[in-house]
Amino acid sequence: MSTEIVETNPMRALRIGKVVVNMGVGASGDPLDHAQTIMEQLTGQKPCQRLAKQTIRGFNIRKREPIACMVTLRGEKAESFLGKAFVAVNKKINPHSFDKWGNFAFGIKEHIDIPGTRYDPNLGITGLDVIVTVERPGYHIDEKKHARGKVGSNQTVTPEESMAFIRTKFGIEVVVANE
Repeated sequence: MSTEIVETNPMRALRIGKVVVNMGVGASGDPLDHAQTIMEQLTGQKPCQRLAKQTIRGFNIRKREPIACMVTLRGEKAESFLGKAFVAVNKKINPHSFDKWGNFAFGIKEHIDIPGTRYDPNLGITGLDVIVTVERPGYHIDEKKHARGKVGSNQTVTPEESMAFIRTKFGIEVVVANE
């Protein structure tokens, strides 16, 4: 995506639509309460609980039992959290983390890797997933309920455009992980 196109047409500019932070604990009770406390400290918002879709006897999970928590961040909160989360993964993302619409996701193995977070022995250490939606102005027409429309194919975001946007906005390297 060239900068002269963005300067002439503001509808071609990319932005962060939302950031979803998810902690899948796999059990209800104290572990989920600890995860909710950690997430509230990290994001500054109260997380909502996510329920199990089916019973899994091997993991001792029942259907409709709360097993995870999540928060959706938008605007300035989303960008400031992303800046800290990228530091936790050494400002590197795998290109396979991007989907065909330019959205991407990455995981953080320990929440204490995020700058400004302290270890609390009462809460323990938990990993989390960060899912980022990249969009252009005009995507609202596909999400609204009244007079809904379609987003044209030339208005959708490609993975390459999303990678270039993340590189320039946050200084991220898109590299293949050597594991």
